[in-house]
Amino acid sequence: MLVQLLTHTPEPEKIVAAAARLCYSDAGINDLLSAPVEQQSRLIEKILGFGHFSVLEHVSFSFGIEGISRACSHQLVRHRLASYSQQSQRYVANDSRFAAVEPPSLQQHPQLQQRYQDLFAEIHQLYSDLLEAGVPAEDARFVLPNAAETKLVMTMNARELHHFFSLRCCRRAQWEIRDMAKQMLLLCRQAAPLLFDMAGPGCLRGPCPEGKMCCGEAEAVRKEYVFDSI
Repeated sequence: MLVQLLTHTPEPEKIVAAAARLCYSDAGINDLLSAPVEQQSRLIEKILGFGHFSVLEHVSFSFGIEGISRACSHQLVRHRLASYSQQSQRYVANDSRFAAVEPPSLQQHPQLQQRYQDLFAEIHQLYSDLLEAGVPAEDARFVLPNAAETKLVMTMNARELHHFFSLRCCRRAQWEIRDMAKQMLLLCRQAAPLLFDMAGPGCLRGPCPEGKMCCGEAEAVRKEYVFDSI
């Protein structure tokens, strides 16, 4: 899996602080960006403490992601407040052996792991035969599995990223999207440390929100998401 931060709103913390300043002071539009860095930091801490996340919608982050499965991308697009551009299986044919994601849990079952790999070899052969016979790629793709790798570009605003991280960094999230979310969070913290200092699973900011489904390891999770450790 490869996750890269392609671009983001320039000076995201400055923009968020300017929006917050407009809400909480009588500053005019021409003065919004003139606040010193210390005041910007205080404003951001204040709005995050209040839960005033609407001002985070003014900045966005675009990621390039590849090497995830279609099973993972199907989960990802459930986050509707985002923009996605995904590699098409209709227009991009896998002429060589298609790449597939293998769940780490299969390593505990060598015989089943081999059957998994053999099945993919059979699927690929059928896929190749269909293409060679002139079947359109848009029809041949019907045999490709959820494990087939995909690539996409995704853009989210900072508010939706906070929501995304609260759900997908949780230990109850599926392992693949959790690994992806953790890489995204690290990139966001590097680009805008004040905005994402406390972003992550819900138990970073209080009691676990999962109720009876709680993993019971909140302290370990908090240590895992200390800025320097992820």
